[in-house]
Amino acid sequence: MFGTDVLPGLAPGLVVADETIWAPATTLTDGTRLPELLDSAARLWGGTPHASAALAWKAYSYWAALPVVLGWAAARRVPLLDPAATLVHFADRSTLVTLGLRRSTPVAVLPNDPLALAGLPEVRVVTDERELLAMLRATLLDAHLSPLVKAIQGEVRIGTRTLLGSVAASVAHALLLAADGLPGSAVEAIDTLLDTLGLADLVELVPGPNGEPTVQRRTCCLAFTLPQPKVCQGCCIRSS
Repeated sequence: MFGTDVLPGLAPGLVVADETIWAPATTLTDGTRLPELLDSAARLWGGTPHASAALAWKAYSYWAALPVVLGWAAARRVPLLDPAATLVHFADRSTLVTLGLRRSTPVAVLPNDPLALAGLPEVRVVTDERELLAMLRATLLDAHLSPLVKAIQGEVRIGTRTLLGSVAASVAHALLLAADGLPGSAVEAIDTLLDTLGLADLVELVPGPNGEPTVQRRTCCLAFTLPQPKVCQGCCIRSS
């Protein structure tokens, strides 16, 4: 959908064939390898501990959400990204972290999807759109991202709203970037997913220079506090 299969935070092809250098994301949610994620952010951006944590979270949650968000919006196929199904490594020092999926990662689909009749063990057939969205939230947010929030907060003092604001912005940005490849309205998809995740109050869509929808955050990712400060497009500081 982005015109390439090479994205800096995702494994090429998304599915990992050889797990030699990889570890499940449970090693982040349980805190075992979380210091590596935070150290990687500090190395790349040189911020304070809480700013580095906020930026580590911003990048990680974007790459983790991307396959789920685009899978749902483009085809109503949702990879169920609980931490055990998600793989991570820190071998590429040019980027914060690389994520991939295990071959056994389940995918939830609707009854009218051709995959529903394929008899594949990793396919989970749900009753309807409502159940599909519920499974999306249960695996991506409740089982994966929310435990990682708590783990990060065990290392540094940073608010939940600040962190979840980055998730809301990631969902909205990803769908706007992929709008031309979606079968329906990107704006309607954003509204549906943010309502499903309970994050609708953390961003809003506002007209850009040419009238196109752009993302306006209501929380800050703290990039402005870096040694080389950044003010992101749509930052709440820019509008205040």
